[in-house]
Amino acid sequence: MQVDSSGLQVLSRAECLDLLSTAPIGRIVFTDHALPAVQPVNFHLDGHSIVIRTSTGSKLAAATRRAVVAFEADNFDLERRTGWSVTAVGLARAVTDPTERDRLAELPLTAWAPGNRDHYIVVEAEQVSGRRIAD
Repeated sequence: MQVDSSGLQVLSRAECLDLLSTAPIGRIVFTDHALPAVQPVNFHLDGHSIVIRTSTGSKLAAATRRAVVAFEADNFDLERRTGWSVTAVGLARAVTDPTERDRLAELPLTAWAPGNRDHYIVVEAEQVSGRRIAD
């Protein structure tokens, strides 16, 4: 086990991806009008890719087309003061291929927000890092 200078456990890529697969909500960080923006989203981890379902005309859909984004998910136990945080950075892309869109539609990814959510964004997790606060 590797520990960083602040005493937090440094997670391997595999551990990070395992933890991401358990989180129902994450936060995508993107650029909106040349400023950083963050938006909570529900997602599904598909291999090493983060899949987000949104509406075609959404600000998120427009801002993430072929853009480098960051994605973060975490889980904390406030009473025990334990938890973890994982960050992924990669290129986001809109899914335009009908075959891929049909495959992604079969994933267990139901949009929480109301309205038509037939647009898929895939973030290829190129850089992944994480930390754990253990008791």
